[in-house]
Amino acid sequence: MDLDLRGKRAIVTGGSRGIGKAIALQLAQEGVDVVLAARGKQALELAAAELNKQTGRRIVPLTVDTSSKASVDAMVAQAIEALGGIDILINAAALPGGISTATRLDEVVDAEALEDINIKVIGYLRTARALAPHLIANGWGRIVNIGGLAIYRTGRPVATLRNVGVAAITKNLADELGPKGINVTAVHPGPTRTESTNAAFEEWAATTNTLGRIIETREVAAIVAFLASPVSVAINGEAISVAGGSPGIIRY
Repeated sequence: MDLDLRGKRAIVTGGSRGIGKAIALQLAQEGVDVVLAARGKQALELAAAELNKQTGRRIVPLTVDTSSKASVDAMVAQAIEALGGIDILINAAALPGGISTATRLDEVVDAEALEDINIKVIGYLRTARALAPHLIANGWGRIVNIGGLAIYRTGRPVATLRNVGVAAITKNLADELGPKGINVTAVHPGPTRTESTNAAFEEWAATTNTLGRIIETREVAAIVAFLASPVSVAINGEAISVAGGSPGIIRY
């Protein structure tokens, strides 16, 4: 299938590693020029050089702190200038698993919970808010928010909360921006192989889905590329699990 992405321009936050980097690679392979945005300058520059070599597309590294409005606004303006416009936003800038490790109410630390929400939920809103006027003026756009499978599970209240927040803002943005040609969706990855995955994690991950193996970042990225494309127009405001299927759970 031709995703009709060639010539599009994207921002991928959290694009220097893990799922974000895999998404940037997939988009570039589809003919998209990409701004990689993250906090660490050195990691960004290395990732940009690597993806440029692999794909031949223009890959622009820009530092950003998504917990700061000023930083996000500046990055979006620089991205638009660098690529001559932006068509796609992938929000993936968040610490995998989150800051809070609380599994019980008495373990929840206010500051950690607020920072998790600030980075992942409000951070996603900041980037969408900064870019939305540009997308509206163009009459077309895609925003894909990366959540997490903790949205469906108890046991880590803050992790659940921040991913529920991602789904909530996704639907709100979709209802507001859909009539203006901008689709907004979310994907919820489960345990996924990244640069930091070890053998013990891989073995555990294989027990969490119906495939019996860990999910690869490229498999998540393929779904995101589809959602970022013009051919996904019939999907708006939805949150899609990309975790290999959850055993014993029926969602409808």
